[in-house]
Amino acid sequence: MPDPSPPSRLTTLIAPAGSEAPALQVGVVVIAALYLAREVLIPITLAVLLSFLLAPIVDLLGRVRLGRVPAVLLAVIMALGVMTGFGGVIGSQFAQLASNIPQYSVTIEQKVDTVRAYTIERIDRFVGSLGHQVERQGTSQTPAGAHPPAASRAAAANPQAAPAAAAAAADSPLALAERYLSSALLPLVTVGIVFIVAIFILLQREDLRDRLIRLFGATDLHRTTSALDDAARRLSRYFLTQFAINATFGLVIGAGLYFIGVPNPVLWGMLSALLRFVPYIGSFIAAGLPIALAAAVDPGWSMAIWTAALYLVIELLVGQAVEPMIYGHSTGLSPLAVVVAAIFWSWLWGPIGLILSMPLTLCLVVLGRHVERLEFLDVLLGDRPALTSVESFYQRILAGDADEAQDHAELLLKDCSLSSYYDEVALRGLQLAADDAQRGVLHLEQLERVKNTINELVSELATNDDREPAPENSDGAEAARQDERDLPKVLPPQGSAPEHEELAPPWRQQASVLCLAGKGPLDEAASAMLAQLLGKHGLGARTAPHEASSREAIASLDVSEITMVCISYLDISGAPSHLRYLIRRLKRKLPNAPILVGLWPSDDEVLKEERVRAMIGADYYATTLREAVNFCVETAHKLGEVSGSAKALEAASA
Repeated sequence: MPDPSPPSRLTTLIAPAGSEAPALQVGVVVIAALYLAREVLIPITLAVLLSFLLAPIVDLLGRVRLGRVPAVLLAVIMALGVMTGFGGVIGSQFAQLASNIPQYSVTIEQKVDTVRAYTIERIDRFVGSLGHQVERQGTSQTPAGAHPPAASRAAAANPQAAPAAAAAAADSPLALAERYLSSALLPLVTVGIVFIVAIFILLQREDLRDRLIRLFGATDLHRTTSALDDAARRLSRYFLTQFAINATFGLVIGAGLYFIGVPNPVLWGMLSALLRFVPYIGSFIAAGLPIALAAAVDPGWSMAIWTAALYLVIELLVGQAVEPMIYGHSTGLSPLAVVVAAIFWSWLWGPIGLILSMPLTLCLVVLGRHVERLEFLDVLLGDRPALTSVESFYQRILAGDADEAQDHAELLLKDCSLSSYYDEVALRGLQLAADDAQRGVLHLEQLERVKNTINELVSELATNDDREPAPENSDGAEAARQDERDLPKVLPPQGSAPEHEELAPPWRQQASVLCLAGKGPLDEAASAMLAQLLGKHGLGARTAPHEASSREAIASLDVSEITMVCISYLDISGAPSHLRYLIRRLKRKLPNAPILVGLWPSDDEVLKEERVRAMIGADYYATTLREAVNFCVETAHKLGEVSGSAKALEAASA
């Protein structure tokens, strides 16, 4: 059977099959290339990110019947205008602040003198108490007649010993131009390159997208298109969210500084919004300047304290409450990945790498979610659970941690019924354990620990009802969290089943349904789950091990209250004859009792071959516990009606 989703060319290009190059060497080469080519890659990366920001504006201008070239140029001009406007406002505010600095110097000097007098007075007291001892120690360590070195005397005698030729060369016009113009032109050249590359990207967006698809995924258009759409959606959502949060942060800071009385609140609000794009340290840098200004303006310390408290409260509120709630679902990055990415990209590309760390890491996570060979990136950096619910369940029972398994189960039971949890999580986890036991991976001690842990878990979950939890009012973020948790979505047994009072008395007895375990080592756990669910739906049930139905022991099996038999098998592949002979023995012992066989691996060959099912001879076959409970409840209802009708006829004839 061919693979329904063949690997895309992207997977082949990144890690071709049969490649002998170790992954570590490939990673070293990539990191070295990123570091050595950073002068070229940084402007291109900034241009790509700028194109993401300007693309919605270009699309909006295109809807008003403006051509592609005018729309792109107008969007770029608007971006330049916004940058120039921000720069002009910040420059004018700085000029106004510089003009008022002389009047702040008096307050600064007074505070410095106050702090100096406060500290020096106490230092002098401490030193004065030890003055004589220190003086004697200093006298004993200084040799009499010591003189400064000759080199020091020469330097003091001739302080202008620097060559005149070197000073003249340093002050030449060419040296001054090289010193100042080069540092000023380099950022302007970088900005120009960024905007030029962004213009060409916006002009040829569709063509570049088609070339990427052709290069990486022409053989799998669906997967490649999904990867590109996912990356574009996440980047756009991240930029929009970050812009909204930082703009709101700057607005709140500016308004707070205005009411506190700090001069130039517009300047500090704008700088706070801009510097907050720098992860982790941007807010501290933005807070330092207005706090220092508040200390210089106010003769006391109240204004500086209020300013520091404002930044601290707003930053804690945004950083600890707003951003974790929003960024965690808009980007798909784990908090640890954000920290590690910031350190890595700062080391690789410097301050620009710190600013670009989030979008670059986001691209890596999207790549890992759509390229099989790079899935480790999603596991290491993404926020999705590393293990599915089934794998988490199996890991906990394999470790013998019943408490952690119960905690995991209660978390899932908040969003699903008990039968859903047993069918979609517990039984599938037991199948993993049964497969490992069949392959000889699980030792007898580990297998016994798994069985004991399952029994403890089933016993602890006996207080849970088998019903779908009431839906809670939750926003989109909560819904996203539920999707990421991979919760089971199986409905509980049908609500039309009869209540306990409606069942015939034989079905309400303590042992009306016999839940018989199969031959496997973990079939008893599945039988215990089924018996528990039957009891929650009004049917009396008890469990029995497989040995109770053997040829030697079946004669002593107590069948006085049994009206139906349910056999649980996690795996019968290769040995259906055992089940056939077992059913024959049970029918001889209980000729009127229906027999249900629960084959929990739903892909078993017995369920696909009608001839095999007829040869086995069971009355019902179920692939889920929910289905088995429904069969038992419906059978009890039907047989109860027949028994009631027969009794009514006997009474009428009498």
